[in-house]
Amino acid sequence: MMGTGPFAVPTFKALVESSHDVCGLVTRPPAGSHRRKRKDINPMREAAEGLGLEIHDPASVNDPEFAPVLKGYAADLFVVCDYGQILSREVLGYSSLGGINLHGSLLPKYRGAAPINWAIFNGDPTTGNTVILMTPKLDGGPILAKTELQVLPEDTAVTVEEKLSAMGPAAVLECIERLESWDGHEEIGELQDKTLATKAPRLSKQDGQVDWSRSAREIFNQVRAFQPWPGSFSNLVRQASDDASSKNEVRLIFTLVEQVDVDDSSPAGTLIQVDSKRMVVQTGQGGLEILQVQPAGKKPMPVADFMRGNPVSVGDRFE
Repeated sequence: MMGTGPFAVPTFKALVESSHDVCGLVTRPPAGSHRRKRKDINPMREAAEGLGLEIHDPASVNDPEFAPVLKGYAADLFVVCDYGQILSREVLGYSSLGGINLHGSLLPKYRGAAPINWAIFNGDPTTGNTVILMTPKLDGGPILAKTELQVLPEDTAVTVEEKLSAMGPAAVLECIERLESWDGHEEIGELQDKTLATKAPRLSKQDGQVDWSRSAREIFNQVRAFQPWPGSFSNLVRQASDDASSKNEVRLIFTLVEQVDVDDSSPAGTLIQVDSKRMVVQTGQGGLEILQVQPAGKKPMPVADFMRGNPVSVGDRFE
């Protein structure tokens, strides 16, 4: 199996516990101490270490120097999920049946590194998993299986990933059973309609910046989509305070918000309703109540707790 992130762990464990022989794990190498510690978290390595399996972490799975290792396994199949590298045609040829990939979207929608995030960001009512027979094109191979999942209003990228991850093993094991009788040459699976393909690029920090001219629904979806990273954030600029020790500008990450009906003509980003427990912001269309925030360097907290130490008033604004 080839995988790195948490999305792949349930499928990996299911394969280990199945009748199939898992030869080893190929995973991404550590990012290095100069990068964020978050980058060095490797759930798949942690899952494999206690199982006595061989673990390999080449800088590139397509490196010719790594080829003898893969060839040496004489594997029937590569199972790929949440790995982070694209396998070349040559590498796929090192196993008799090539490779299959478990992808967290209903392909051909959301090809790329962050399918769950962009599905929620765009307000899709359903998402799901797709298992494809791999080709060198990113997430472009024939579809072997699809499973759908309804996206609930209270769902975030974290909860949807957990649900899809738990659904993955059944689909992968079903596809492996199907491939056991495949000769490796006849056409198999459903070809993807290229005209319906959309991209799900890797997230960047800047994606989290809130644009208050967008509608309350769109910002509500953004807050849910970009958890836990990069988060959805904005700078709150408060009117001049008599307290010299109070900062007039503070950066906030929004961790829980709710759409509300408002009738106000204030510019987008302006606080239009404030009391000891509530903070409502005007958006490009509708209002957004801020329920939970995370100031820089602190843990998420109810907005009431934040306002006790950081008084705000109607007319303050988010940039």
